[in-house]
Amino acid sequence: MVLFVGLIYQFPQELGDITQKGYEKKRTKLIGAYFPQAPGMDPSIGQERRTPVTPSSSSRYHRRRSSGSRDERYRSDVHTEAVQAALAKHKERKMAVPMPSKRRSLVVQTSMDAYTPPDCEEEDGGGGGGTSSSREGSISMEHWIGRAIHGTSSTTTTTSSTASSSSSSTRSGGSGAAAGRLADVLAQHVHISAHRHHHHHHHNKTGEGLGWTTCIKMCLSSAGVPVSSRVSAKIQQLVNTLKRPKRPPLREFFVDDFEELLEVQQPDPNQPKAEGAQMVVMRGEQLGVVTNWPPSLEAALQRWGTISPKAPCLTTMDTNGKPLYVLTYGKLWSRSVKVAYNLLHKLGTKQEPLVRPGDRVALVFPNNDPAAFMTAFYGCLLAEVVPVPIEVPLTRKDAGSQQIGFLLGSCGVTVALTSDACHKGLPKSPTGEIPQFKGWPKVLWFVTESKHLSKPPRDWFPHIKDANQDNAYIEYKTCKDGSVLGVTVMRIAMLTHCQAITQSCSYTEGNVHIVNVLDFKKDVGLWHAVLTSVMNMMHVISIPYALMKVNPLSWIQKVCQYKAKVACVKSRDMHWALVAHRDQRDINLSSLRMLVVADGSNPWSISSCDAFLNVFQTKGLRPEVICPCASSPEALTVAIRRPLEEGTTPPGRGILSMQGLSHGVIRVDSEEKLSVLTLQDVGSVMPGGMMCVVKPEGVPQLCKTDEIGELCVCTVATGSSYYGLAGMTKNTFEVFPVSNSGVPVSEFPFTRTGLLGFIGPAGLIFVAGKMDGLMVVGGRRHNADDIVATALAVEPMKFVYRGRIAVFSITVLHDERIVVVAEQRPDSTEEDSFQWMSRVLQAIDSIHQVGVYCLALVPSNTLPKTPLGGIHLSETKQLFLEGALHPCNVLMCPHTCVTNLPKPRQKQPGTNIGPASVMVGNLVSGKRIAQASGRDLGQIEDNDQFLFLSEVLQWRAQTTPDHILYTLLNSRGTIASSLTCVQLHKRAEKIAAMLGERGHLQDGDHVALVYPPGIDLIVAFYGCLYAGCVPITVRPPHPQNIATTLPTVKMIVEVSRSVCVMTTQLISKLLRSKEACTAVDFRTWPPVMDTDDLPKKKPPLLYKPSNSDTLAYLDFSVSTTGMLAGVKMSHTATSAFCRSIKLQCELYPSREVAICLDPYCGLGFVLWCLCSVYSGHQSILIPPSELEVNPALWLSAVSQYKVRDTFCSYSVMELCTKGLGLQTDSLKVKGSRKSRGLDLSRVRTCVVVAEERPRIALTQSFSKLFKDLGLHPRAVSTSFGCRVNLAICLQGTSGPDPTTVYVDMRALRHDRVRLVERGSPHSLPLMESGKILPGVRIIIANPETKGPMGESHLGEIWVHSGHNASGYFTVYGDEALQSDHFNSRLSFGDTQTVWARTGYLGFLRRTELTDASGERHDALYVVGALEEAMELRGMRYHPIDIETSVIRTHKSITECAVFTWTNLLVVVVELDGSEQEALDLVPLVTNVVLEEHYLIVGVVVVVDIGVIPINSRGEKQRMHLRDGFLADQLDPIYVAYNM
Repeated sequence: MVLFVGLIYQFPQELGDITQKGYEKKRTKLIGAYFPQAPGMDPSIGQERRTPVTPSSSSRYHRRRSSGSRDERYRSDVHTEAVQAALAKHKERKMAVPMPSKRRSLVVQTSMDAYTPPDCEEEDGGGGGGTSSSREGSISMEHWIGRAIHGTSSTTTTTSSTASSSSSSTRSGGSGAAAGRLADVLAQHVHISAHRHHHHHHHNKTGEGLGWTTCIKMCLSSAGVPVSSRVSAKIQQLVNTLKRPKRPPLREFFVDDFEELLEVQQPDPNQPKAEGAQMVVMRGEQLGVVTNWPPSLEAALQRWGTISPKAPCLTTMDTNGKPLYVLTYGKLWSRSVKVAYNLLHKLGTKQEPLVRPGDRVALVFPNNDPAAFMTAFYGCLLAEVVPVPIEVPLTRKDAGSQQIGFLLGSCGVTVALTSDACHKGLPKSPTGEIPQFKGWPKVLWFVTESKHLSKPPRDWFPHIKDANQDNAYIEYKTCKDGSVLGVTVMRIAMLTHCQAITQSCSYTEGNVHIVNVLDFKKDVGLWHAVLTSVMNMMHVISIPYALMKVNPLSWIQKVCQYKAKVACVKSRDMHWALVAHRDQRDINLSSLRMLVVADGSNPWSISSCDAFLNVFQTKGLRPEVICPCASSPEALTVAIRRPLEEGTTPPGRGILSMQGLSHGVIRVDSEEKLSVLTLQDVGSVMPGGMMCVVKPEGVPQLCKTDEIGELCVCTVATGSSYYGLAGMTKNTFEVFPVSNSGVPVSEFPFTRTGLLGFIGPAGLIFVAGKMDGLMVVGGRRHNADDIVATALAVEPMKFVYRGRIAVFSITVLHDERIVVVAEQRPDSTEEDSFQWMSRVLQAIDSIHQVGVYCLALVPSNTLPKTPLGGIHLSETKQLFLEGALHPCNVLMCPHTCVTNLPKPRQKQPGTNIGPASVMVGNLVSGKRIAQASGRDLGQIEDNDQFLFLSEVLQWRAQTTPDHILYTLLNSRGTIASSLTCVQLHKRAEKIAAMLGERGHLQDGDHVALVYPPGIDLIVAFYGCLYAGCVPITVRPPHPQNIATTLPTVKMIVEVSRSVCVMTTQLISKLLRSKEACTAVDFRTWPPVMDTDDLPKKKPPLLYKPSNSDTLAYLDFSVSTTGMLAGVKMSHTATSAFCRSIKLQCELYPSREVAICLDPYCGLGFVLWCLCSVYSGHQSILIPPSELEVNPALWLSAVSQYKVRDTFCSYSVMELCTKGLGLQTDSLKVKGSRKSRGLDLSRVRTCVVVAEERPRIALTQSFSKLFKDLGLHPRAVSTSFGCRVNLAICLQGTSGPDPTTVYVDMRALRHDRVRLVERGSPHSLPLMESGKILPGVRIIIANPETKGPMGESHLGEIWVHSGHNASGYFTVYGDEALQSDHFNSRLSFGDTQTVWARTGYLGFLRRTELTDASGERHDALYVVGALEEAMELRGMRYHPIDIETSVIRTHKSITECAVFTWTNLLVVVVELDGSEQEALDLVPLVTNVVLEEHYLIVGVVVVVDIGVIPINSRGEKQRMHLRDGFLADQLDPIYVAYNM
């Protein structure tokens, strides 16, 4: 078949190549398949596919049958050849599609163990490619990936761009060729678009510097080994493959206006336009009045039932093809009368009959019982009751059953007629009742078999009237959106329609046999085989669907046996007959005068008709016998080709350009032979009718002669309304077409048929598609059927199960997007499916010039079915949109399809405004400068006179020795230990003595304190201050997870230059344990001292620092981007900090404060260790880890101690919300000591300590949940701090409540703040981050130009305060890098003040509220970290906004994190559900990010719960996640690479 050059390489095994588990086992088997085969073979197209398929080669049909039946409606050999030719043409243009990575358990079936097959290259030429050995290949590939990741040379970009450019053959270079190599075995025919131009892959300037440095940081895994992982190779490949928009590369910034306009598709000036004259309305021939035509159908039945009671009316077949039952006209008449009598007189009571004339009743009959159906139908007509035929409901939850129920309900149906057998087969409840079907009204089931009915009295006769305007029956119709409408047909319309059919088909009375394969309950089957047949006393031979399945030839055999003149079939039945016809010798079809093809208007039926004629012409079939017909539920028979008489016009054919059709014009195709649609005519206008073609959208204006439009008919013989829907009825059944000048063409209303087409030469009607199948993409019209046909022409037999393909469109970002869903055969492998998908994309692109947005494959037999076994389209679409389709493969192509994104923002050169034009007093560009400050620190109180905390502690130990400062609670809520002022002082002295004696420490030495949250930590801290050492608090390693947590501890100890480690005995033992030593060798630690048994003596002298600007302690923390940073806190800053908090929260010795925070860094540490000593209040300490054991611990402590102020973290709040959400009622109840009633009514401030944008959803749900326990919603607020200043804002006790504003998210992307109303589109709620602390000044500055910003701008928050940290503490002395973080000055305006840069974006807003001093209150809103913000398409996005959208899309997504990698947006979602749901998430995630953020997702990664790393503060560690993903360490369930 195809030659592969076996360039197989493998990554180093220890990298944990997750998606490759078990690869080794099959490696040899894999490679074997791709070794070069016998020379001289043509590699371009498989041999057997190149033989043109000719319809006459009957063996071909036989073979097709055996390999699984394909959907017959769409078979076209010409089209198949066209598709194969298009694919072959694509052959030269290579495209590497990265195959998705799948977890083993997800793959249903496969031929091999490796799902990401080894990379291999297919040469452009046939021969000469086999020279490079696989060894060389592997070296060059790894070399290339290494270079791509590390950016070691400046040529990286050019290498990758040439590699992906299809025309380049950089074989000699090795590394270049490898780059373009296909990731997977699917190499065979995959490439969507040619990248003819070489350098389409520019890294923008910022990207280059940034991208590669972050890569280097990222790719050094913990061992320091460069990571060259399969994932990064795939992403690189994806970047290379994606068609870059041909726009200049992005600059760092963008134009200053926030009206984002989606690009409107500009019509192509060269597109074909209609040039013909305006069409004229076509009239059919006169409807002849034949003397003996009956005045109504009931009259006809009465006539035949009495004149020729023995004449056969209907013969039904069993599944062996034997006649099961013959219904004569006599029996039909007598039984119908019986049914009519029982309906009117035996249901309900005499006074209150259940059914009256004009009422609607349901007819529920299976497809194998036409006799019972006919009897019931005519019984209803005789009783003047309106029958509503529907399908038999098989289960309580059939696809579409609910909508049918809705129709029955709206029709007021209370009685359902059914047969005995069908009644027995309905699902029953244990009591034998028939359950109420989903969405159905309550119905009485009425069995119509004679034995169950009473005989009518001798004197009772049905009242037989002439046909009138009353409703005769209601036919159901399923719409595109799945809703079911009832089309009402009047008695006069029913009769006139039968007359028109009789005239068109030249039916004559008696002795005509009709073979019917169609569904007799609706459409052509009902009209010919139930209604018109009775009018003309014809004999119908009915072939059930079950018999067709067993013997597809049965209908042809019956035509021969009965010498039938007419047969009613669909193209499917002709195709099936072709497949099976070889088994028959003695077939003779010469009796056939008319073969009615019910779906002849479907353009794809033509090949079945041709092939059928080809094969059966030898068996007596005449060409003129084939009569395609067009019909619709609204317009009944629209047209039918008549059996040819001598001298009439021969049937017409139109070979039309699909390109033209997509623009709505008719162009006979000339040059581009591949994309054509061949149409056959469906005859001319029906007798007694008029027809015109109107524009499909807008005013019903007549089309030009070379324009496609919707066919409209004007005749008595159409439906009259949609039952109960006046508005829709008016739009469909009462249309008045107008000419160009706006004049109506007729005084009579027309009915829209729902068919698209045109009236050709000689008045022949051509149908090109259905309105329901129409998809308008980018202003061009495509028909779903055409796309199905193209998809099926791609290796039809090998792959799609029974040809089951659904095509529909969904609206994403203001345009329709095409979705193709196919059932794959059970035996197909991953490679098959992926290759097939890639080829379908190419074929549709070539032939229809339209991109497919999503291609999904589902296991065989899983798509929802219609009652006759087809695909239930609207239900499939619904499942797709709800994320309940459960595909086994998905390929999304948003990059190629979505062309209407807003233009990327570009910075205009020269927009840097100078100071002069900007500053006028306190205004920037006419807006108030965004600056604010907290209140003054005020006058000094007694403890404020001390400069050092150690002095404050000594003073408290003397003045209030027994005052309790600290109380520590255990998980049961009881006091584990407490500490008074004097106890703390004495224990701190002992520690200081121990440091001097055992440790021989000098003043200024650094000491790491590795303690669990508790009292020991506080004691050790003050011991260090007493000894003049600098403490660093470090979170102890987690005993269950030493391998990952211990290295972090070691890193902090090293980076902080600690000369000794103080800890508890337990942790000291842990560090020496075997497990710990494998992670970190114990000998590498500085001296470790345990402080459990302290020396008895105290130090000779307590240390007092000489200068208050010296270091008090170091604060180390890992930022959300994974950077470890330590900041220096001086004694001055520490005291100022405590004082500021004391003032803000009004803390005094009489107060009690509950703290549930980690005491290792930031505000958590200050509140836990420092504030109580400074302010003298009692701190109730609750270690957050204890809440895992007892979630109610924190709140019950708050309630028990009647606390007014409490502090917690987001993770604590989340634990309470999730853990106690369902228990609020039981927590309220007073009872046993354990569940003493919780009362939170005394809480006035509950502050969440955080370094991020307030999580408004969490705080609101927490407030709502615990409102019942007395928590005041206004009490819940947040604080904000960062590395340069550990607390900038904190909601205090006095002052206004925290405010919430709604801003326009689109404006925010352009760094503009535009306030909008709650609930308006694109609105984002932001909560104020607490009040600005006393002594703190804030200004909003432009992070790039460092100029002050106006209030309406988003900028970096800069802070000036006495408690700013004094700098980063780093080992390597590279302070220069971050020096401006701590001492920046504005570029204009107030250039004297020294500010610290927080690295967070936010804005200030002056509110209407007043603060304590009577001033208007300035609120600070934090939007997000600058280093986390993603610059995409020239706009600034905050990960949390995208994540919030994604989490909302599906109930199974529990958490989400996003990051970027080489300009691609990667979305990682945690799945809480079965792995089968993983692929459902891919389209949903892609859709929501496009809709709400105008971004295309590059990679969607579905992982297990708990994979997204979260730090102790509850913040996502997105950069850690990114590193893990690129190093292939996440073990994802599924990774989808969007094209």
